[in-house]
Amino acid sequence: MDLNEIKERQYNKKLYFCNDEELVKEQLKCLDLLYDFNNTRPTEQEKRTNLLKQMFSELGEDCYIEPPLRANWGGKNVHFGKGVYANFNLTLVDDGEIFVGDNVMFAPNVIIDTATHPIHPELRRKQAQYNLPIYIGDNVWIGAGSIVLPGVKIGKNSVIGAGSIVTRDIPENVVAIGSPCKVLREINEDDLKYYHKDMIIDIE
Repeated sequence: MDLNEIKERQYNKKLYFCNDEELVKEQLKCLDLLYDFNNTRPTEQEKRTNLLKQMFSELGEDCYIEPPLRANWGGKNVHFGKGVYANFNLTLVDDGEIFVGDNVMFAPNVIIDTATHPIHPELRRKQAQYNLPIYIGDNVWIGAGSIVLPGVKIGKNSVIGAGSIVTRDIPENVVAIGSPCKVLREINEDDLKYYHKDMIIDIE
């Protein structure tokens, strides 16, 4: 199987062998850029932004990622909208494509994982895998330590509670939490009055 066929399978939910020599060479070039990004100084904000523009498939304006960032392909298969913020230790298993909308927030230690493997150990021993794209809508907030699994879609404006494992699609405009992650409630007008329990919002 040549490299073009492998890459076609990589992006189309088909099984392929991720240890192909030519594929690994291409991946290592991406990881060199990721290494450079993670070793920037806090004062080198412009350098960080320039590196991210080289690393990511798409990067909107005013995005900020706090190193360290982990990414299987250094962000090559990641599409960020505008104003995306990621706190420490965002992990992007970006063997497949990850689509993130505008003004999305990632708390520390979030994992977004497109890659998975067949159940049978004989195939896994040969390093067979397949990838399912992930879609995260505008204004989503993903809480600390959450894991989003392959093929999941999260609707716009929704909040994923800390420590959740998102195994299936989450609709728009809800708070969802747990393992597996389930809808707790809809976002409503009270969320414009109170920011925590009975604590009243007193700023505009």
